[in-house]
Order: sequence, then structure tokens, then C-alpha cells
Amino acid sequence: MNVKDASIAGARLIELEPAQDERGFFARIWCRRELAAHGLDVEIAQESLSYNARRATLRGLHFQRAPHEETKIVRCTRGATFDVIVDLRRSSATYLQWEGVELTAENRRALYVPKGCAHGFQTLTDDTEVLYQITSFFAPEAASGYRYDDPAFGIAWPLAVAVISPRDLRWARFQPDASAPL
Repeated sequence: MNVKDASIAGARLIELEPAQDERGFFARIWCRRELAAHGLDVEIAQESLSYNARRATLRGLHFQRAPHEETKIVRCTRGATFDVIVDLRRSSATYLQWEGVELTAENRRALYVPKGCAHGFQTLTDDTEVLYQITSFFAPEAASGYRYDDPAFGIAWPLAVAVISPRDLRWARFQPDASAPL
């Protein structure tokens, strides 16, 4: 695996290093030892799969509040997404900054989303699947989020939103007074 720093403090892009032959290739997508050597949280509590039928579906911006903060490794296993991290950590050098990366089944990259960051994505194709490896168990009482179009973040989503849940539309706008999870 090739682990690269992203522009958000503590976030990483993880790329495969495939061993190829006449059959195709083989590549590790997760290695506790190698990821830990890069300083990443490697305690996986659960894995989740998100299927999205329509292009321009938007999910997010989601995070879990203390004491249930979670780190995620997000990978698109079918189709394509524009994945976004928003840094909500008040003590971070990249506080309130966002970064968007394209994850596709073809580029096989993964995005490491550190604790204290909100995450969301928009599908770029129909029939898109997203695989999550998550370090904390889901705690409904800690589930939180902010609106995808919050002017405090100014995210430039690539497509007009075609599908979004009522819950994601009800998230509050960001308020700088103690709203951040960390």
C-alpha cells in the first residue's frame, strides 16, 4: 500500500500497489502493521456497505460525537464517488477546511477520515457502492452531522443533488460555539 498525506491534518489517501501477472493482480487493501506504521488508527470495530442507486445521490456530512468518535477508511467498490472530509477539530491547523477526492472502483483508492472530521460523499455514477471500515461501533445517540451545503464549509459538490435523505436535509448549520466534536 502507498499511504499519502491529504490536505486535511491526519487524513490520508491509501493507494494499492498491485502485484500483476497474466491473471490480473493481487493487492492488500488493509494491513494493521503497515497502517499503524503510518500512525493510523487500526482498530476496526465494524464494516459497512452503502449502496446508492442513482447518480448525484448525496450522503452526509456525518460524524459521531464524543465519546463515540470514529475513524473511517472509505473505499468505492463499485461506481464512483466524490468523497469529502470537513475538519471539525478546533485544535487542528486545518480546522473548518474541507477536501474532496474522487474514489472509484477503477482507481481503487481509499480515504482515511480521522476522528473529529465530518464525512460525506456524492455518487458520480448510478449503482455505486461504498465500503467503510470504522473504528467505533455505531452509537445512535452520538450520530450527528451538518448540512452538505453549509456556507461555513463552502463545499463545491460536482453535481446538483438528485437524491438526499430527509435526515441529511434536517442537519443544523455549523455554529462555531462548541459545536465541533473535538
